Amino acid sequence: MIRSLRGAGAIAVLGVASLTLAACSGGSSEPEASATSADTSASPSASVSQAAVEEGDGTLTIGTLLPQTGSLAFLGPPEFAGVQLALNDINAAGGYNGKDVVYNQTDSGDTTTDIASQSVQRLLAANTDAIIGAASSGVSFTVIDAITGAGVTQISPANTSPDFTTYNDRGLYWRTAPSDVLQGRVMGDLLLQDGHLDVATITLDDPYGSGLQSNIQQALEAGGGQIVTNQVFNPDAATFDAVASEVASASPEAIVVIAFEQTTQIIQALQTQNIGPNAVPTYFVDGNLSNYAEDFPPGTLEGVKGTLPGAATSDDFRSRLLEVDPSLTDFSYSPESYDATVLVALAAQAAKNDSGTAIASQLQAVSEGGTKCTAYQECLDLLNAGTDIDYDGFSGPIEFNAQGDPTQATIGIYQYGNDNTYTNVDYIAGSL
Repeated sequence: MIRSLRGAGAIAVLGVASLTLAACSGGSSEPEASATSADTSASPSASVSQAAVEEGDGTLTIGTLLPQTGSLAFLGPPEFAGVQLALNDINAAGGYNGKDVVYNQTDSGDTTTDIASQSVQRLLAANTDAIIGAASSGVSFTVIDAITGAGVTQISPANTSPDFTTYNDRGLYWRTAPSDVLQGRVMGDLLLQDGHLDVATITLDDPYGSGLQSNIQQALEAGGGQIVTNQVFNPDAATFDAVASEVASASPEAIVVIAFEQTTQIIQALQTQNIGPNAVPTYFVDGNLSNYAEDFPPGTLEGVKGTLPGAATSDDFRSRLLEVDPSLTDFSYSPESYDATVLVALAAQAAKNDSGTAIASQLQAVSEGGTKCTAYQECLDLLNAGTDIDYDGFSGPIEFNAQGDPTQATIGIYQYGNDNTYTNVDYIAGSL
């Protein structure tokens, strides 16, 4: 069952640790809360407190808090498609407790609006057990207390802020995307590899931006480089002329733009200062690695490099996503969205309990340490036979740690061509 909770008449959208790096060749009625004797030690994800396991209502209800509007709206379609494809597979295997999973879709908006808070209220009122999202770390920080405080599991396919690792989430917050400790290290190493020691960063003023910039700086400085200027901007900044001017004054050898949809304005401002990508090597990150074919004249971004968490997406997986949403042109975070949804269902099956607290109590257990399985039906059959499982998904091995972070991940390195679209040039595998 699919329901959109965006609003009346709305149309549903489908659709710190050391790092070891190795390069790969790239080319329902609400039940009264009651503690049970269920074991929660299998997956302690909060450092301060643990939520007691409650009894579910027998219907697994999953909600999405993903961007249909706002600065990350371009990430919405592949994420929604990943969730929908996973639900198709779960329901084809019998759903949960003999019933299809109930699916509620909502918009996360971005940090300039209160859309996410309103969406979360609707999801909680709909007896949602697990929420997939948000995409933006900044947005997740505005709603994480409301979600986890209600005993609901939150699992994001795209949050990368390192601050989530130690957040007091009562063991209920998880993510299938790696912390920016890893992406920052990869970007810093990439800059050094390309011979750039004096680097300028242009940074979105939110937890995602500051966390990623800090880790890039640490990696760069560890290799003998430095940040010559870090220009921080508000998410709703109207112009970037002053930012570009300050960057030009610092005479950097390379520029890293940590932004979302503001990127088009930033590039234009840099060009006005004669330090655009054609003059100074420029680098993007996952928040702005997008298709700019219609935004700039051909060649504007040629040579720009970027990083994006995620392993190579197979042709078969892409084909299946396109069956869900034929209009997809970007597949960013669709594997992580698929895996987050499958893991929620597998954890509910392992717990034999669909409550958010029960799901969270088994998420680590189904992701590591057992018999490897890579498809929902295969994993379900093993669980039904009493076998401990280790789900490896389309986004990689996942392997959750006690804080709800994946301990193994892959960062892709991409480069823009003359058409202002990007292609993969390498993959870097890492452990946190």
